[in-house]
Amino acid sequence: MEFESEIGDLQSKLREHRDILKSEEAAKTTLVLPFLRALGYDIFDPSEVEPEFTCDVGTKKGEKVDYAIHVNGELSILVECKPANSVLSSKHASQLFRYFATTDAKVALLTNGLLYNFYTDGDRTNRMDDKPFFTFNLEDHRKSDLKTLRAFRKADFNLEQISAQAGTLKLQSEVSAELRKEFDEPSDEFVRMIANRLHEGRLTQTIRSRFKQVITQSIVGLIRDGVNERLESAISQSNGSPSDTDEPVDFSDIETTQSELDGFNIVRAIASQAVAVDRVILRDAKSYCAILLDDNNRRTIARLHFNSPTARHLGVFEGKQETRLSVENPTDIYSHADQILTRIRELETENNH
Repeated sequence: MEFESEIGDLQSKLREHRDILKSEEAAKTTLVLPFLRALGYDIFDPSEVEPEFTCDVGTKKGEKVDYAIHVNGELSILVECKPANSVLSSKHASQLFRYFATTDAKVALLTNGLLYNFYTDGDRTNRMDDKPFFTFNLEDHRKSDLKTLRAFRKADFNLEQISAQAGTLKLQSEVSAELRKEFDEPSDEFVRMIANRLHEGRLTQTIRSRFKQVITQSIVGLIRDGVNERLESAISQSNGSPSDTDEPVDFSDIETTQSELDGFNIVRAIASQAVAVDRVILRDAKSYCAILLDDNNRRTIARLHFNSPTARHLGVFEGKQETRLSVENPTDIYSHADQILTRIRELETENNH
């Protein structure tokens, strides 16, 4: 757990100091170098983490990238840093593009300390891809992202495995993006495909509109049922064994710990004073568990930020503003029952207007 703990400490440091991390140097010192150290690299050994790496590229002489990481004596990763408040884009990676083609490095990292964009040459050999194959968000990540990040640790670094994984991650990201579009707003092609399987005769505009509405509702229902099945299974498993540990429940790449399930059930118990308990739904969302009213992500009751190994927080809401309250154990949530009930009343009032 040391690796996860160090990333958790960095996450806390980011949240504490992000308002003053405005320069590139501040991002490097406070976030990027500790991040590289968490990956197992000796940031004080210039033969391993070489600062201000210089390489002449064509007519451009003396250009530098911020760091070059050497694994087993071989140049393996190029790192370019930007200020923490900057929005990363392809223009920020211009030096990485040039260096990638003229060095032996096969992995490039563009970061502002918050986001870590990893690139390789999956599309064309020796030419850095335009888009990252993996992005690690220090502030908002899933447990599966931590597993992926482990591949870049010094002890686990294997270029062949990273290259193979890069193709899969990139394709998965693209497929997920397309599926998310279809889930949010089913396309005409998707609606026709489903309608043609179920409807005989001409697809009028009225029929297509009806299918589109039903498809959207069905997708939401499938997701809700999946979450509820996972919850019931986890509760059943916990009732059948004496374990109180935070072992993850594996479900379609989303891992829900026992502490998160306990926290959800406590929020549910509190909420039952104001609404029917079956209206309170759990939905995992990257680095937190969202607890929603009517399974509507616009009606968030609370969030459980329980992923960090060093700190846990309950997120409570007033309007769109989230306030994070420190909790040592799920049972501490009971002390914030008034805020949870106030939030539910707020959501119900909005719904009635």
